[in-house]
Amino acid sequence: MDTEQEALVRILREANRVLIFTGAGISTASGIPDFRGPGGVWTRRRPVTWQEFLSSHEGRVAHWEYKLEGWTAFRDAQPNAAHRAVVDLERAGKVLLVVTQNIDGLHQLAGTSPDRLVELHGTNRWIECIGCGKRFEPDPVFEEFRQTRQPPRCPCGGWLKPATISFGQPLRPGDLERAFEGARECDAVVALGSSLTVYPAAEVPLTAARRGVPYGIVNRGPTEHDGLPEVSVRVEGDVSVVFPEMVRAALNSAA
Repeated sequence: MDTEQEALVRILREANRVLIFTGAGISTASGIPDFRGPGGVWTRRRPVTWQEFLSSHEGRVAHWEYKLEGWTAFRDAQPNAAHRAVVDLERAGKVLLVVTQNIDGLHQLAGTSPDRLVELHGTNRWIECIGCGKRFEPDPVFEEFRQTRQPPRCPCGGWLKPATISFGQPLRPGDLERAFEGARECDAVVALGSSLTVYPAAEVPLTAARRGVPYGIVNRGPTEHDGLPEVSVRVEGDVSVVFPEMVRAALNSAA
């Protein structure tokens, strides 16, 4: 291990209430495409905004077509070594909270406890009525849209939509509150696979770091927090490879 990796191992070994913050880079090894990076989904297709979904039939159809295009990849994706390493830390009693920007549901599928998980941008694993809030299994709803090409509705009459946060749609206040509460209570924070460019999500690890707790970043490629004085350790590399190695080293040395 290089010096930076050894420094992060020490942080993980000594901490007992770690806030883990994750972005798209933790899931690319599971076959989930990046959105913002080179060749990402949003370089090929502009996402439909919340206002467009609400205001027009065309917007709702475009949203469902976009979601249908990527549904098979999301449905079939499995957690990778990085997701499992986060679970290993939790089972060792070291994780206070996992805050993710990802909508793939892979943290929970890997075994992260629901009461320790905040999915800031929602989840693709459910379809939700924007009227009554009722949730539905995705496959039948996607199949209905595939056959009819008409935006599906809830029995209550409300529009159905994957339970994700669209551009321009407010984040759920309860999720934000839990994330920032974790940032105020943790004794270390580690950002994994995030470019840390999307706010208010990227403010969560900074809020923790500004309290003076150690802040480690693991990512392949630059992040917006690189070089900030609050950052204690910056590890460059594939999260699915380097983070599990560091977790193993931290837990073995703590045993």
